Amino acid sequence: MLSPMVDSASTTEAPSFPTVPLRPMSVPARLAAERCRDFHEVMAQRRTVRDYSTRPLPEGVLEWAVRTAATAPSGAHVQPWRFVVVTDPERKRALREAAEAEEREFYAHRASEEWLTALAPIGTDWRKPFLEDAPAVIVVFEVHKGPNSPRPYYTKESVGIAVGLLLASLHQAGLATLTHTPSPMRFLNEVCDRPQEERAAYVIPVGYPADDARVPDLERKALDEVMVRL
Repeated sequence: MLSPMVDSASTTEAPSFPTVPLRPMSVPARLAAERCRDFHEVMAQRRTVRDYSTRPLPEGVLEWAVRTAATAPSGAHVQPWRFVVVTDPERKRALREAAEAEEREFYAHRASEEWLTALAPIGTDWRKPFLEDAPAVIVVFEVHKGPNSPRPYYTKESVGIAVGLLLASLHQAGLATLTHTPSPMRFLNEVCDRPQEERAAYVIPVGYPADDARVPDLERKALDEVMVRL
């Protein structure tokens, strides 16, 4: 659990709260690196996909993926996330139309030349057909303080970790995803019937890739470019 910093000079005794025994996974040391390597080999195949099949999703896969996402650590264990699963065709169409309206403005007026240049190799534009083609779209909301929700802490960090687990879980199921972040996102409250204290953070289409799906020829950074030992 992500924890706020504590003043080491404080002499106030910490309150006592109920605890339960920790039951950690038991992995032999000789298998630890192998387990990490096997997981890496699966995740290294993950790609952002923009072309989806209309093939139905397996029963229960979204529920288990969201359950996994909800195991993420969160500031003060507030769990400030809401996963809205959109499968209704009319609702998906409304989501696409609203998102494309924002994206037209982004590409025509809001984005800097530097940003557009960075996006060029990926081949994106204002068109977002995946929001209708994918059999499901998960809209992830940050839950802020409201009538029925407490004040969250480290909200973006907590929700970001949860989304990482969500993507990993769906990839393990053989499904493709995309993290779409239209800006601004307030239209998603209306599309998804969510209260104002919930703020959209990610729009994630989920499904099987189309038979003719293609992805950019990209390379990930080498280990020595992303890891530093001290």
